[in-house]
Amino acid sequence: MVSETSLSSSKRSPATPKFCNSFTTRIFADVAGDITIVVDGESFLLHKFPLVTLSGKIRKMVAEAKGSNVSSLELINFPGGHQTFELAMKFCYGMNFEITTFDVARLRCAAEYLEMTEEYREQNLISRTDIYLNEIVFQSLQKSVEVLSTCEMLPPDTVDEIEISNGCVEAIAMNACKEQLVSGLSKLDCDGKSEELKEDCVAWWVEDLSVLRIDYFQRVICAMGRMGVRSDSIIASLMHYAQSSLKGIGKCQFWNPSRTNSSPTSVEKDQRIIVETLVSLMPTDKSSSIPLTFLFGMLKMAIMLGATIPCRLELERRIALRLEMVSLDDLLIPSLQSGDSLFDVDTVHRLLVNFLQRVEEEETEDYGYESDGFCSSGHGSLLKVGQLIDAYLAEIAPDPYLSLQKFIALIEILPDYARVIDDGLYRAVDIYLKAHPALTEQECKKLCKLIDCQKLSEEACNHAAQNDRLPLQMVVQVLYFEQLRLKNALSGSSGDGLLSQRISSGVPSAAMSPRDNYASLRRENRELKLEISRMRVRLSELEKEQMFMKQGIIDKAGNGRTFLTSLSKGIGRIAIFSSQGGGKRQKSAAELRSNTTQ
Repeated sequence: MVSETSLSSSKRSPATPKFCNSFTTRIFADVAGDITIVVDGESFLLHKFPLVTLSGKIRKMVAEAKGSNVSSLELINFPGGHQTFELAMKFCYGMNFEITTFDVARLRCAAEYLEMTEEYREQNLISRTDIYLNEIVFQSLQKSVEVLSTCEMLPPDTVDEIEISNGCVEAIAMNACKEQLVSGLSKLDCDGKSEELKEDCVAWWVEDLSVLRIDYFQRVICAMGRMGVRSDSIIASLMHYAQSSLKGIGKCQFWNPSRTNSSPTSVEKDQRIIVETLVSLMPTDKSSSIPLTFLFGMLKMAIMLGATIPCRLELERRIALRLEMVSLDDLLIPSLQSGDSLFDVDTVHRLLVNFLQRVEEEETEDYGYESDGFCSSGHGSLLKVGQLIDAYLAEIAPDPYLSLQKFIALIEILPDYARVIDDGLYRAVDIYLKAHPALTEQECKKLCKLIDCQKLSEEACNHAAQNDRLPLQMVVQVLYFEQLRLKNALSGSSGDGLLSQRISSGVPSAAMSPRDNYASLRRENRELKLEISRMRVRLSELEKEQMFMKQGIIDKAGNGRTFLTSLSKGIGRIAIFSSQGGGKRQKSAAELRSNTTQ
């Protein structure tokens, strides 16, 4: 509530007033000033007559003051301060000055405060500023942004009451729609021209909106969405605003995790509000595509600033929709919790949960009908994510603070059909065993059970057979399947034999419900796809073995080696995996190999 103080000259004489520079000399040379008005500590020696003629506020204050010789008034909480009051007084004295976009909002609020309406004179200050707003400011997007940015320093109640901010917001959105139509025509003209010219056709106002405060920016983006501004322009605005307002924030928290234990500063609170607001403004239509790098950047910023859980979950949900397109570097999110693993494994686990739910929903929508191709889009995405997670596991495995429970949870969450070959998984497990030598034998067995020895390539089997970090039971299994593979290669069969078994066992029982039948058929369909993928990989391996056979026949006369000898020696080669096995374990592995061969 604005309060005013009136002082009567009959009680005390005012001190020598402190004048602004433009009022050091009296405007009326022949008439002495008869009233002093104080605004924000600044004194103005003025005349009552021009003031009470145009300002209803000052007229009421003079009338309500005791006595007719009031000589001093004080205006409390005057909008715009003493500089704006000086402009308003110039208007009262009929002095010419230019209204600009930087002072029109302040003048409009000051005119409202002083009640300078048409009731006291035509073309008063309220109507003059309204004309400037309607005819000049609201017709230009750039001018509307400039005026809206000046409203940040004015009382929000006054700005909302006289609807300056609403007018600017609506004008910005409307002019953006017009620019969208013009840019659409420009892009048609840009067809067939250089890429630089096409980039110039992008909305130029995206950069201008970054000067707004976050609450005004939110209102502008919402208005643009209502009026039909394109999603790509809105996304570009969000990205540019984030880059300009959150640039370089929170880097110290990555290197100083204990910083998160202290209470956030006011700057961090403001930035947290910005992150949460920008996430809430992201378009929800499926046609809009937000860059994954921007989503991951916002997710990392939300974690650092302690954003709300719904904000982080929304970012994770959006990322999970396109997890198969994510790069490994994006998943390496530093952990801010002291004493925990170096990387935020929990966030990656939640991303996988959301991704698997999406795949499950897509398969449910298919009603059990698959395309003519061997692999559906959902299964192809799952295979890509499987490779991505295996690479991620290998990257975080050297972390000495990574618990076995979290490491196993990331492995187990992916279904068996997400991996055609377990080479990547084997590599990650081997790195983890090397970085955590304190694991018990039971823990090593529990971890190695997650690897399917039948899905290891020849190179991986060679490495595993000589790996002294693996449990002896796994080494035996690797040697057995490698021997079986060699036998099948010599006999010319594929060696899997599992495809026909699974086909014969995939007939649903008549006693099962239709829903269970559908679930069973869907599982069998996944297994069949996986077997087909394995057969393709196996076919590639057979082609390589055929090349070795031809090479062995050619070299037989020269070095006396038969194809069988060449193939047996090839088993001992290590291609893409580096062997670090100890001598004692290597000796036992060799003995097991010879026993199995017999």
